[in-house]
Amino acid sequence: MPPSSHPIQLAPRGGSPLGGPRARVVAVTGAAGFLGSNLIGSLEEDDRVARIVALDTAAVPTAGAKTRAYEVDLTQPTAETLLAEILAAERVDALAHVAFLPAPTHAAAWAHELESVGTMHVAVAARQAQVRKLVLWSQTWLYGAMPTNPNFLTEEHPLRASPREPFFADKIEAEEQARRLASRAPGTVVTVLRTAPILGPTVHNVVTRYLARRLVPTMMGFDPLVQFLHEVDAIAALHLALLRDAPGTFNVVGDGVLPLSTVIKLAGRAALPIPHPLAESLTALGWAAQLVEAPPPFLKYLRFLCVADGRRAREELGFAAAYTSREALLDFVNAQHLRDVKLLTETAA
Repeated sequence: MPPSSHPIQLAPRGGSPLGGPRARVVAVTGAAGFLGSNLIGSLEEDDRVARIVALDTAAVPTAGAKTRAYEVDLTQPTAETLLAEILAAERVDALAHVAFLPAPTHAAAWAHELESVGTMHVAVAARQAQVRKLVLWSQTWLYGAMPTNPNFLTEEHPLRASPREPFFADKIEAEEQARRLASRAPGTVVTVLRTAPILGPTVHNVVTRYLARRLVPTMMGFDPLVQFLHEVDAIAALHLALLRDAPGTFNVVGDGVLPLSTVIKLAGRAALPIPHPLAESLTALGWAAQLVEAPPPFLKYLRFLCVADGRRAREELGFAAAYTSREALLDFVNAQHLRDVKLLTETAA
């Protein structure tokens, strides 16, 4: 979701008129991104949703008859006022905030404005417009990969991901903005969904880039357990949270865990074990040269455990993943295999 060069306007682009049923008016930030566009596609098919308000700088490919799209750039200082006007005018009941990057970026200053400051704009605007519910997308990676981690991390575990890495720090700050909204607006239902790394046939993020390599780097002497969430289940959890009141923070994960070595074998890749000190230096150089998908702080996730307990989401939110971690991986692997074959065919031609 790059910075927009177009002027921000309040006039909506397309969609149905403001009249109609009062119930279930849902807004989505980051509406043109993977999660946002797929969530909107899901909401378009739900009879309980009367209108969808899409907020982004780009067109939403899944927008249908229910969707009214507004051009909003969360990195702009005017975003807060504009958002409050739109949310109030559309009488939004619930807001899904999914305008977060799926992978690290070298544009760290812009990412901070989008994720940390942008979430502040969203939270303040939601409070001003008296939005009844905010659903925030977060990630289980924020717990941090540590040698002292328990087998399964609950929602009470502190967020210990590296504060030196903007990809983690900005999302931790975004969660804090959501908590502030919950404390300052007691009538607002604030739900934070921490998803496990998302896999599937169409998603593109730091994990899919890592597993798309022929030779997959690993840390010599380490084989941590990992877990995944299928892209379909990620959309389903967001959809469920928008329509069901469940305040608080929830780990959203697929059942089961896998050793990283098994993940690499199932992906049809070959592991490339590297001593940790050497990997730190090589990754730092590769990240600076934009040759690798993630900076050095991500190497901890190739050494230590970071898997979450999804029991609260099952019991309080009513979420049950349709895919296990293994099934999510295999669905990605099958799609990646087809992409590999296509690439070989095109290369041979």
